[in-house]
Amino acid sequence: MAEQGDELALISRSIDGDHGAFAQLMERYAVAVFNLAYRMLGDAQEAEDASQEIFLRAYTNLERFDPARKFSTWLLTIGSNFCIDRLRRRRFAWLTLDDAVASVPSPARGPERSALEREERDIVQRALLQLPPAYREIAVLRYWNDLSYEEIGQATGLPESTIKTRLHRARRMLAEALRSEGMVADELVSA
Repeated sequence: MAEQGDELALISRSIDGDHGAFAQLMERYAVAVFNLAYRMLGDAQEAEDASQEIFLRAYTNLERFDPARKFSTWLLTIGSNFCIDRLRRRRFAWLTLDDAVASVPSPARGPERSALEREERDIVQRALLQLPPAYREIAVLRYWNDLSYEEIGQATGLPESTIKTRLHRARRMLAEALRSEGMVADELVSA
């Protein structure tokens, strides 16, 4: 609860024109916003651009923030809506292996393990991009941003039953896509 009080103080200072306070909020949520944008859009450069735009929109609408809500939920709602709008405009350009983002391997892992992990991430990302945007949004908010059903409902305006249905369907579609890539056994998809 102290963290939310700290956030409310930073938000209040930001509204009063303290750019340093908003910079602290950005720093706190930069990874979550980038991850949301990357998972929704599938391109690191586009996710970086989207992250900047999401924070800009959050800053310009900060006075509309409802302190009764969690700031992270409000911010990710802005991000999710922005990414869906962007997806609608670009009409589902699919990620290919050539477009996949190479991550910097940790010095603790060998190159073989890093390559396998990167390949698995690329396969999961491609499978995620095959989902319709409405299902992808729910899956990303739940599994990559760890939002509760209630928070997803606040972010999307959907009732909990719709969220659960979409999440169930998204999991089945992901399992099917991963099965076709050889990552999930056939019996797990039919279960």
